[in-house]
Amino acid sequence: MKVILSIKPQFAERIFEGSKKFEFRRSIFKNPDVKKVLVYASAPISKIIGEFRIDEVINTEVDALWKKTKKYSGITEDYYKEYFKGKEEGYAIKIDKPKRYKKNKCIIETYGIRPPQSFAYIKH
Repeated sequence: MKVILSIKPQFAERIFEGSKKFEFRRSIFKNPDVKKVLVYASAPISKIIGEFRIDEVINTEVDALWKKTKKYSGITEDYYKEYFKGKEEGYAIKIDKPKRYKKNKCIIETYGIRPPQSFAYIKH
């Protein structure tokens, strides 16, 4: 099973450049069968630009999560702290085998759904 994650374009680019090996989430999909993520780069790109496999999902206390992932976070510590403000725990999706598409895909034409606020399940 796959999910589409909405990711800001600058962070999506870092995934495919290799400097961002963790995607952070305040909450996450519950289905353990999710093995692949389709990357929806939000506005102004507003397209699915690639995909990656999920190596693992780390769920732990926010400070411990930063210590474990900061080297390949692809974001600043200040941005991280602001993102997780008010949360005790966070999630980091460890990115494996990122693949940038040669041609970006329209989410509505390809999957018949609107861009998700956070994520959406894709069954096919």
